Amino acid sequence: MDDAERRADFTAYVRAREQALARLAYLLTGDRDHADDLLQNALAKVYRNWERIRAVELPDAYVRRVMVNENNSRWRRMLRRHESPGSHVIEVLDPPTPTGLDASESLDLWRHVQALPTQQRAAIVLRYYEDLSEAQTADVLGCSVGTVKSHTSRAISALRSRMSEATA
Repeated sequence: MDDAERRADFTAYVRAREQALARLAYLLTGDRDHADDLLQNALAKVYRNWERIRAVELPDAYVRRVMVNENNSRWRRMLRRHESPGSHVIEVLDPPTPTGLDASESLDLWRHVQALPTQQRAAIVLRYYEDLSEAQTADVLGCSVGTVKSHTSRAISALRSRMSEATA
């Protein structure tokens, strides 16, 4: 495959998946600007290896993994500069709305999801917003299914606690 064909094939993939990938980036970061940066960086890495990636059955799994790793790297860089995730104001313009919740409950839940530690938030986003199985989530996060269960359990427990405190 020559460079023009590779570029055309990659462009077709990105156009077909851009909405889902942008949504995942936003759910992982909670900020549109960071989501744009995350997606751009991840796609640049994917493009460099596109011939190998397109040969696998599910390139989306590879792309998700790159996005999660890139997001984790961003958090590590922030921590090295002695910043904490809570030191940033995260503005959510269009938070995802789970079924059964009104808009204000949904916004409260989304704010609490954004306050979770990085790995717990990634597990929640992949499991419940992206609807991946525990095994798929473990593959994306590069950990065991047991670790996914642990992150998810701790995150749900923290969310329940924070939501009950908020309504009390």
